[in-house]
Amino acid sequence: MTVTLDLPPDKEATFRAQAQAAGLTVEQWLLRLADQEAGSNAAKCAEDRPVSELMREIWGDMPADVRAKLPRDGARQIDHYVYGLPKRD
Repeated sequence: MTVTLDLPPDKEATFRAQAQAAGLTVEQWLLRLADQEAGSNAAKCAEDRPVSELMREIWGDMPADVRAKLPRDGARQIDHYVYGLPKRD
C-alpha cells in the first residue's frame, strides 16, 4: 500500500528530524510509529477487565442529576428505548 501525506513544512521538518535522530528514513520512522500505535491499540482491546469496571470508568463522571433522569427499566425495555417498540410487560 502506498500512502501520500500532504504535510505543512513545519510538521515535515519535525518528522525528518525525529527520523534522523533515530537513524531512520522518514518512511521507516512512520512505519515504526504505525506499528507501535497498532500494538498499543491491540493491547487496549485485549484488556481483561470486568464489564462493570469499564462501565464505572465510562459513566463515572456523569452528574447525578443526569443519571437520575435515566430510565430505571432501561435494560429490561431496551427495545422500547432504542427502537421505539411498545414496552413489554
